[in-house]
Amino acid sequence: MTEAAIHVEGQQPSLHVHAHEAHAPGATQAKGQQHPIKLYLMVWGWLFVLSTCSYLVDYFGIHGHLRWSLILLFMVLKAGLIVAVFMHMAWERLALAYAILLPPVLVLVFVAIMVFESDYTHLLRVVFFTPTA
Repeated sequence: MTEAAIHVEGQQPSLHVHAHEAHAPGATQAKGQQHPIKLYLMVWGWLFVLSTCSYLVDYFGIHGHLRWSLILLFMVLKAGLIVAVFMHMAWERLALAYAILLPPVLVLVFVAIMVFESDYTHLLRVVFFTPTA
């Protein structure tokens, strides 16, 4: 036999001992993190309140920029609660949270830049290309 085979054979019994100890009847096994049901009930309550507020924006007939700002605010708050609690992002590593949350934030920043740029371009077209009477 080669040295590698002898070395592996020498380590195998210790591996079996550790595996046997882990499955012993009195051994405690680590379970996943358990969150209290109160947390989920509170999040469901907040989602209900935020959905009610979003409905009330239409019910009271709020119009214009205030309406869309409130609807988007309630939508982002509800999405944040769902992602944080039900998708367990509140308990993930910071690097994973950045990897998932940072790209949509950057897309929103780029969309905002495009919106401002489109208003600027529209203004220039109105000022310079509108026929004067």
